[in-house]
Amino acid sequence: MSQLSPRAKGWVRSAVDYGGPLAFLVAFLISRDTITATWALVAASAVALAVGWLVERRIAPMPLVAGVAALIFGGLTIAFHDERFIKIKPTVLNLGFAGFLLGGLMLKKNPLKALLAGAIHLPDPIWRVLTVRYGLFFVLVAILNEIVWRTQSTEVWAYFRFPGLQVLAVAFSLTQVPLMMKHALPGEAPPPPPTE
Repeated sequence: MSQLSPRAKGWVRSAVDYGGPLAFLVAFLISRDTITATWALVAASAVALAVGWLVERRIAPMPLVAGVAALIFGGLTIAFHDERFIKIKPTVLNLGFAGFLLGGLMLKKNPLKALLAGAIHLPDPIWRVLTVRYGLFFVLVAILNEIVWRTQSTEVWAYFRFPGLQVLAVAFSLTQVPLMMKHALPGEAPPPPPTE
């Protein structure tokens, strides 16, 4: 498996990142049942994590946390036959990401810089700005998820969950590119946006 080309590994990373949410959406659109769709999410998340581990012998922190959260909240949804668990997963996950980033700053750490592990080199003040911005973005996403699942149909929420949240993450990350490009060392490109 380690003999895969970089392009093939990129496809595997995409499957790890998006396999679970895509499986949930497709299963929901076919069955119109949140519990059935949650079974698909749990199964796809478990497979995605296993494949990611087999291919790279590691799983990036954010997909790992998202995958484990899918297994936990999906398991609760199935066990209690209560779709609220799967619907609050993005809220809890994004608040967790925000707490990790903003809490790290309060402890005089730079968690975003540590997560990106040398993918781009920026001055510490710029890392702090980006960390605050991403932390606040995750809080906003958590609030949006609460508004959508509490006021809209499950179908609308399912589309918001995927691909809506991914579109928001990419759009937000693109707004941060000018800041990163302005302060990055010559010859470096900004890293890809994180995903939920």
